[in-house]
Amino acid sequence: MKKWTMGMTIVGLCLAAVVLTAAGGRDQSAKGKEQIRIGVAKIVQHEALDACEKGIVDAVKARGIDAVFDFQNANGDMNTAAQIANKFKADKVRVAVGIATPIAVALANTLTDTPVVFSSVTDPVGANLVTTLERGEKNVTGLSDAIPTADHIALFREIAGIKTLGYIYTSSEANSISALAVVEAACKAQGITLVTQAISTSAELRQAAEAIVNRVDGIYLTTDNTVFSALPSLIQIFSAAKKPIFAGDVTGAMSGGCVIASGFNYYKAGLATGNIVVDILEGKKPADIPVKFLTDPSESDLLFDLDAAKNCGITIPAQYLSKANYLFENGTLTSK
Repeated sequence: MKKWTMGMTIVGLCLAAVVLTAAGGRDQSAKGKEQIRIGVAKIVQHEALDACEKGIVDAVKARGIDAVFDFQNANGDMNTAAQIANKFKADKVRVAVGIATPIAVALANTLTDTPVVFSSVTDPVGANLVTTLERGEKNVTGLSDAIPTADHIALFREIAGIKTLGYIYTSSEANSISALAVVEAACKAQGITLVTQAISTSAELRQAAEAIVNRVDGIYLTTDNTVFSALPSLIQIFSAAKKPIFAGDVTGAMSGGCVIASGFNYYKAGLATGNIVVDILEGKKPADIPVKFLTDPSESDLLFDLDAAKNCGITIPAQYLSKANYLFENGTLTSK
């Protein structure tokens, strides 16, 4: 009995040590070196946000920061997002990173004394994360994934002859509402009729695609995380109807199905976000860091799916094919 009690005491001490380590914002390695705890949360899981997450980790490691990462996924649920924010607060993370608007807002609302870095937020001013793009707001700064929507729609019209454009968006996401306004303005300026359909969850995407597909010439997708988390269902509906898709996110289109995909590289967005995190860890104040945009051409990608184009009866002009760095043909993705 004594032996059992002593064993349980040792186990209890070990468990207590683990709890104390988790409660603090830092860990100790076997050599006693301090490790910095960084919380990284995304609103939902899909290829683009996963690539962004990887870029953050790689950037932090590349700059020599010995960090422990706490990865969290809200699965599209705002209650879960709030719980994640409270967890990061209780664990005293040194920096909290929110990938996509809803989770970034949840972190910023809860972690008022901890640096919060947002990533892949379309309209950080509209989401009340910052009041200006020229600098951060108190403890908050980050990276925007705003895309050249008007240019995309013009290219879609030129290549696919779009006269009536479909657009599905998430009515509960601030970035999606902001993107809708940009799409509406672009269509009005270019004489294109816009047909919209709102959803609340990814489970509604298939029904929304079925409701809109026969009323449009093609569909344009901005960086709506709820839409991209269920993209295969939309691709199935539009492919069957031989209607083209233009995606504003290349990462999510690499498995095929979108005739055109153009947007910045989410892995590189993660790298840029990770560098902001390290800048803060090295002493910069979030309020002194402007909102980051990816403006270099090398940070953007262009993909054409020749299989999907053929299915829709579309020929991609050679002048555009030569500019693409990804081609999808005969079921295979190749990069240039």
